Amino acid sequence: MKVLTLNINEGHNGELMEQCQILREYAQYVAKVREYARETELDVAVEQAVNDCIQNNILTEFLRKNKSEVIAMSIFEYDKEEEEKKLRKAEFEAGREAGKKEIIQYMYSTGKYTLDEIAEILGLSIGEVRRNH
Repeated sequence: MKVLTLNINEGHNGELMEQCQILREYAQYVAKVREYARETELDVAVEQAVNDCIQNNILTEFLRKNKSEVIAMSIFEYDKEEEEKKLRKAEFEAGREAGKKEIIQYMYSTGKYTLDEIAEILGLSIGEVRRNH
């Protein structure tokens, strides 16, 4: 099975966005949420983005009819996205630490390197090497 994934963020896949007005407007809405979320709390940012889009004729009819649901869902989805980023970062760091420990243990087990040499080669403190050997 092959799956084609397209980036629908604002500024990407211009031809597709030109052919589908609703998709283009959705990308504009998401961009506004992200922009405002950099400056203020998420719930305020989402409401501000919804109001701004309505005023600028972006998804106007849909947002007017479903304003409260859009706000609630946008907050939930944005929080989920942020939590997934944090989880991926934590998993990456855990993997990095496990790899570092394996390298230290291997180097030490060969008998070719002292703890001081391992610290110098890997750019770590001697305390960090001692904790991981």
